[in-house]
Amino acid sequence: MLQSKAVVTTENASKYLQQLCKHFAHKVSVDFDPSRGKVDFPFGDCVMRADEAALTIECSAKTDEELARAQSVIDDHLSRFAWREKPEIAWQA
Repeated sequence: MLQSKAVVTTENASKYLQQLCKHFAHKVSVDFDPSRGKVDFPFGDCVMRADEAALTIECSAKTDEELARAQSVIDDHLSRFAWREKPEIAWQA
């Protein structure tokens, strides 16, 4: 499995985690509470953790293409939900 991680600095980490999980739950399997979440996309999984200072996102997938897709989906949705903050999302292997 290939993996990548992003740490997004924000005081609203729990809010964004819950928004993302509630949104994705309309189409895929999701398990979450205010401080952690897991999203099972068909192309990979993403695990999120929220604390007072940041939202940490870890994605895993079988191929580079699937990992890039998982990252892109998270990037797109988090950027829309956190538009006021314009979050910096930098993925690292």
